[in-house]
Amino acid sequence: MIENNPLIRAGLRIADLAERWFPDAFVFALAGVVLTFFGGLALGETPLALAEAGGSSFWDLIPFTLQMVMVIIGGFVVASSPVMMRLIRRLAEVPKSSRGAVAYVAAIAMVSSLLSWGLSLVFTGLLVREICQRQPQVDYRAISAAAYLGLGSVWAFGLSSSAALLQATPSSIPPALMKVTGVLPLTETIFLWQSVLCCVVLLLMSVAIAYFSCPSDDKAKTQADLGISYKPLEVDVEPRATPGEWLEHSRVLPLLVVLILLPYLWNKFSQSGSAFGALSALDLNTFNLIFILAGLLLHGTPRSFGKAVSASVPATSGVLIQFPFYAVIFGMISKTSVSHFLGTLFVKISTPLTFPPLVAIYSAFLGMLVPSGGGKWVIEAPYVMAAANAHHINLGWTVQIYNAAEALPNLLNPFWMLPLMGILSIRTRELAGFSILQLLFHAPLVLFMTWALTYTLPYVPPVIP
Repeated sequence: MIENNPLIRAGLRIADLAERWFPDAFVFALAGVVLTFFGGLALGETPLALAEAGGSSFWDLIPFTLQMVMVIIGGFVVASSPVMMRLIRRLAEVPKSSRGAVAYVAAIAMVSSLLSWGLSLVFTGLLVREICQRQPQVDYRAISAAAYLGLGSVWAFGLSSSAALLQATPSSIPPALMKVTGVLPLTETIFLWQSVLCCVVLLLMSVAIAYFSCPSDDKAKTQADLGISYKPLEVDVEPRATPGEWLEHSRVLPLLVVLILLPYLWNKFSQSGSAFGALSALDLNTFNLIFILAGLLLHGTPRSFGKAVSASVPATSGVLIQFPFYAVIFGMISKTSVSHFLGTLFVKISTPLTFPPLVAIYSAFLGMLVPSGGGKWVIEAPYVMAAANAHHINLGWTVQIYNAAEALPNLLNPFWMLPLMGILSIRTRELAGFSILQLLFHAPLVLFMTWALTYTLPYVPPVIP
């Protein structure tokens, strides 16, 4: 019986312990500042030097912070639009069995996360709600965990990869990191064939695990068993009695704004001269602009769009307050001798053969302390990429090693589960039990693939602008 599987029992026990003992993710950010400070003292830095380096860096990630916030908002406004809700209801009618529904949700979650992890969380969360109305017998824990698989497996291989987009956006790269890596367009990171291969393998394996781990209907814990219910999303029927209210419900202004800005996007992508080369023009700013304009079109009216933005804001609070403290950690590392020490240490303890799994393991471990793909990248990138240069490891692929490993702690850490948990009214332990089962398969496969594919790519020295 699936319910007697020791892996699932162990996963639920670990998730229960994590829910009890893990503090809020903000505590990890503060602890990271303290540990970095005392680590710097142990390496011989003065308290004043560390304080100066950290304090002067507090606002260094403001552009990147806002860009990450806009990723979340853009994904939410697109997923919650009336057009997308009609699509979600149609998609919810496709699966005809419980196991089929769980595998179906897993596949949609991962495919949509390649476009936007923010879109994936909201879109699949709403899809689960619709499916469970049609198939109330499905195991709610399994299908909820399936909805989270996008962020827990392949999202960083897609267009919203924080590290890859940061490296492709000159304005977002801190100066200390720019000196090490230069600018790396997406054609050198997420669009490498090696990256696509890893993504496809992980996607297929995850869908298979989701299908075969789903409990049978007679053993399932359903939405009703967990005491979960929710109201359908309300349709905007507010009165339009004044000229101002008519403007708020007018479709003309959003359409005009989209038409005004479309030529900019057309020129930005057409200047590359080829369809594939246009991908190098896709950076965080362009990515977010596309989603905001799409949200305006799909919602149609300023009122509907504004309500969606307001509903998305609570999910951005962690990013807003934690990224400045990640910048402090980054400053205390990159602006002091700590960076040189860590870079030298990485070179000493690794070889060209062991560098890929070492980076993957380190990135996954650090992800438990800093649950942010972008925030964590700016912390570890200076010394990891310096070591990659020393070992002549392809810099773009090093970013993808990081991306592949960065998703692993998401299957344990509840930070990025929060938006989905809010939509589905589910607890961490109920969702994380099945995600931990996925982790047991993902970790060894990620380590092997990132190591094996490293040697299919040549080293290219960075071009420093």
